[in-house]
Order: sequence, then C-alpha cells, then structure tokens
Amino acid sequence: MSAFSDKVRGNWNIVKGKLKQQYGDLTDNDLTYTEGQEDEFLGRLQRKTGETKQSLKDFIDNAA
Repeated sequence: MSAFSDKVRGNWNIVKGKLKQQYGDLTDNDLTYTEGQEDEFLGRLQRKTGETKQSLKDFIDNAA
C-alpha cells in the first residue's frame, strides 16, 4: 500500500472537505475514492481541476 493510500484512507473526510473548498466544482462522485484505484481517482481530479497529478498528490499530502 502506498503512502498516498494510507493518507487518503486515514484522513479522507478532512481531505475531501479541503478539496471541495479549493476546487468548488468537485462533486461527491468526483471525490469517490476506491482503495487500489489511486490513478483513476487522480485522473478524475486532473480532468476536473486541470492540475497535475503531482500537484494534486502534494495538495492531499498537505491537507491531512
């Protein structure tokens, strides 16, 4: 399991709230996280926000 998955699992409500604050057009469907599908999840966020995968990972790391 990656450090990213550990962080998301352990602090998901906090991370989800901060993502919604930063990117107001994200929906609950956009923020549906399934363990083991990090790339798909980050891809969805990339399409919606226009951010890079690394910048989204950094945001999530700093949000929790």
